[in-house]
Formats: sequence, structure tokens, C-alpha cells
Amino acid sequence: MEKNFFIKSQGLGNEYIIIDEKNITFPLTQKAIQKICNVNFGIGSDGILIKTNSDSADIGLKIFNPDGSEAEKSGNGLRIFCKYIYDYKIIPHREFTVETKGGKVRANIQETIHDRASLITVDMGKAIFSSKQIPTSFDSEEVQDEIILIEDKKFVINCVSVGNPHCVIIKDELDVREIKKYGPKIENYSKFPNRINVQFAKIISRDEIQILIWERGAGFTLASGSSSCAVASVLRKKELINNKVTVKMPGGELKIEINDTWDIRMTGEVRQICEGTLHEELVSSLL
Repeated sequence: MEKNFFIKSQGLGNEYIIIDEKNITFPLTQKAIQKICNVNFGIGSDGILIKTNSDSADIGLKIFNPDGSEAEKSGNGLRIFCKYIYDYKIIPHREFTVETKGGKVRANIQETIHDRASLITVDMGKAIFSSKQIPTSFDSEEVQDEIILIEDKKFVINCVSVGNPHCVIIKDELDVREIKKYGPKIENYSKFPNRINVQFAKIISRDEIQILIWERGAGFTLASGSSSCAVASVLRKKELINNKVTVKMPGGELKIEINDTWDIRMTGEVRQICEGTLHEELVSSLL
């Protein structure tokens, strides 16, 4: 494998670049991450996935947002990373574990096309509703139907962690303009010490929901695995949906399953876009 080799793949339009930390010739600084992810000056991406070693799992993963901040977990990022691990024979079997900052997860390659992973299931861990563990600084033990005021508008919010923090707002109708306007303000609301991912959610039926996503550190996003898990967890806790649900997003659909102990399983497609090496002219600008 050449130095500075990379893979770029997408899950439902949510795209990530994958790099092996042992195979790069430059320090992965905030500046470097921002430039690589920039569509004009770099490759263009919703984030970077870094393959690392792990003492507690089969493989390790670090996830970086395009602003250079590190994310605890990403559902689409995990599936993309697992496809890379399987396709490039880094781990030779279909089931393996991945250590992330947000906890260890188990992956299963469900379907392949020409021996390349196409449909992947990831056990995303447990939904956590404790306000302090999410974390938030609300006084209540759980953030359920709390009202916050953002500029001139009130929002009824529900918060959960699925390895990273989420704020779910149930809506009768979804409006992209609305989440683009208020998403960044909710993300940086004073009660969220680590910022937060934001979802507007519409219930279609007990088996189907539709969501829009403002992703912490990335902005408006076509799809998100962890956001899908978060919304399904909140709606399941409110007994508004069944334990198996299809989550529809602008980028596509995911299947989410939640058991009685709040363990979450996510299934969705992933496709590779390209592979290559970072050119020396780009690398020199990262130093």
C-alpha cells in the first residue's frame, strides 16, 4: 500500500475518507483535516476515518468531523469503515469488533457484491437518556419534552446519547430551511457542553419515520446512522413507534432495531467512490 493511500466511500450520501494512521507522512492536525475535507482545496468529505490499533477490539477507529473536531461515533462512518476493513482483507471474516471513542461496537457484513461488502449491520450500543451522561446541563434527570427558546422560536426537545449526543425535535412537517436556520444555534445551545447533533423528526407510521439532520461539526447532512438511532430511541421511549423501524432521510433509508434493554442495531448500504493517494503538492500544504 502506497504512502498516503486513501479510500473514499459513501453511506446514503454521507461520505468519508479513510486513512491508515501508520501510512501517512504528515501530522493529522486540525488544519490538515479541514483542508483534506474541503471540496475546493482537498478531496471533499463529511469527515475522515482513521484506522488505528485497539487493545479491546479487533480494530480501532478515530472519527473526525470536517471542522477538525473528533466525534465519538458515527453510524454511517462505522459502516463505511467496516466495508473498508472487509473489502481490503484487513480482517478476513464477516463479523468483527471496532473500538471507537464512543464505545466498542460489533459489525456484521450481511451482503456482498463480488466479494465486496454492500449491506452492513452494526450494533451501535445502548441508548442513554441520563442528562448528565449525554451530556447536558439541564437540572432534570432526563431531557424529555424540555422547552428551549432559540431567538424567537420555542422548541420541545428530547435528548439521548448513542455514543454521541443528540437532540430530537418531533415535527408535524419537515422543512430544510428551518433546520438550516436553527440547527447551528441548537447545536451550540448553552445547555450542551460538548455541542450536540440535531434532528427534526416526523412520524409516518409506527414502522416508518422521516428525519432531517444538522450534524455537529459538519452542518446539514443527507444521512446519519447515529442520528437515525437517536431518533428511533427517543420515539420508542415515548411508545410512538415499534421496536423495528425504517428511517427515511434525504440520502436514503436505514433499518433500526431496538430491544428491551435499549441495545440498538442499524443496517444499511455502503458504496465505495474512489481510492488513491494524496498528492505531494496537497501533502506539502498540510504541514
